Amino acid sequence: MIQSSAQMNLIRSKSLVLGLALALVAVCAISAEAQSGRRQPKTAPAAPVPTPTPEPTPEPKTEEKKSELGFIIAADRYTNMNSYPWSYFDAVMVGCAGRLRSASSATVDVAENDMSRGEAIKKAKAEKTTYVVSIKLQLDNMGSSGSYDDLEAEFTVFAPQTGKVVIFGTGYQNVNRAGPIIVGPKSRGSSGALYREQLLKRVGEDIAERILKALNLNVPILH
Repeated sequence: MIQSSAQMNLIRSKSLVLGLALALVAVCAISAEAQSGRRQPKTAPAAPVPTPTPEPTPEPKTEEKKSELGFIIAADRYTNMNSYPWSYFDAVMVGCAGRLRSASSATVDVAENDMSRGEAIKKAKAEKTTYVVSIKLQLDNMGSSGSYDDLEAEFTVFAPQTGKVVIFGTGYQNVNRAGPIIVGPKSRGSSGALYREQLLKRVGEDIAERILKALNLNVPILH
């Protein structure tokens, strides 16, 4: 009887321990379920680290090199006894300067003041790479009419530094040159000043062609 009572007590103790263990498991299960039912706060995503944009490498500025070659166009208005309209001188100089600019990369300036031959030589000697072109007007001595139809433009080109003559010659009015002469509606035709100025402008262009050819710039002379 004593052994049976001890066995009964052992069984009861095991049952009690088992019950406590089952109760503990149940409590843990309920707690875990409660925790899983809670809404977990979302973690904010990390802000992306901006990638620095490489700055473009600035391209070196290419400075436009100006041509060292230059021309100064000047008029010798007072050498001759005869007096001609200043607009005629201007027409020749404008034609010459325009053609020199369009046919070369040279820097071309038109002198505003009158320049005698001596002054032109002095100016050329003071320049390093700029030629001085001296222009004067005169009537053709062989002309029969003695009118502005016989007006010619003499030109002389002086070299920089030395003032020596590079080329000289005479430009003639060539009414047979290709291309029309356009003047304003108030012009008096071929006898008007505007028409004469256009002819003299062409004379200046022809002079420029001859100057460029003399300097071996290979520009064809217009006819």
